[in-house]
Amino acid sequence: MKAKVYIKHRQEILDPQGKAVLQGLNNLGFSGLTDVRVGKYIEIALDCPSVEAARAQVKDMCERLLVNTVIEQYTFVIEP
Repeated sequence: MKAKVYIKHRQEILDPQGKAVLQGLNNLGFSGLTDVRVGKYIEIALDCPSVEAARAQVKDMCERLLVNTVIEQYTFVIEP
């Protein structure tokens, strides 16, 4: 199985990297952009007996190491 984990700053947290990307895109002539948020993407290969077990394991990984839940939020998808 494969887990795809998407992590980004919570909406109320300032994203300076996103602001820098937004300014760079505007400087390159892209218009109509109002906000850019930069996050992380992690792929994890899993050997689990079931999708439910994989979900539980990935959630635990996110909560314990991968995500700073004070300032970040995450979602993930399990693929067989």
